[in-house]
Amino acid sequence: MSTVSKIILYSFSILLFASCNLTKKGNTPSELDALQSIMTGSFNSQLQSEQDSNYYNISLHMYPIWTQSDKHFLYVEQAIFEAQDRPYRQRVYALAKESNGIIESKVYEFNEPETFIGKWADPAFFDSYDESILSERTGCSVFLKKVASQTYEGSTEGKACNSSLRGASYATSVVRINKDKITSWDQGFNSDDKQVWGAVEGPYIFDKLK
Repeated sequence: MSTVSKIILYSFSILLFASCNLTKKGNTPSELDALQSIMTGSFNSQLQSEQDSNYYNISLHMYPIWTQSDKHFLYVEQAIFEAQDRPYRQRVYALAKESNGIIESKVYEFNEPETFIGKWADPAFFDSYDESILSERTGCSVFLKKVASQTYEGSTEGKACNSSLRGASYATSVVRINKDKITSWDQGFNSDDKQVWGAVEGPYIFDKLK
């Protein structure tokens, strides 16, 4: 074999080995990576609130945390826009793909939420903690299906998400996600299936700011 042939063969072997290593390490972007990417950012419902007085201007921040993990976590914080230092909702979403292609977004709440107010702006803050700071909201997962390029839709299942807010018995969520906005319709119902909290006419529309 000539020297040139040996060099070509050696170079090809190196490239093949590198390619295999990338695949084994999971460096190829996955659908979970793609979904997490379009969910990431700061949003608000200012435009909707200006067009319809039944809706408030709500800020929504979602940023990846624990990024060294092989899981996909997002810290989520919602507040009235003028009172972002007093969020009314703090959650962690954990994304996982099921065998049927559906993506489950599990919902967790904090044992001490006030510790993490505003930390969407400093995701590395969470690196000093682990999942023991969280409690799962069993039955409150949102199950998402890809319906178009960079577009996902989904909801909670039935009456499985327990809620006691304002006399509710259970809560439901219906979500649509794309690269420019997120629509979210969260509602609470009592044991007689009468709505007791949440938007009545339709979902909140959160436009992505960055």
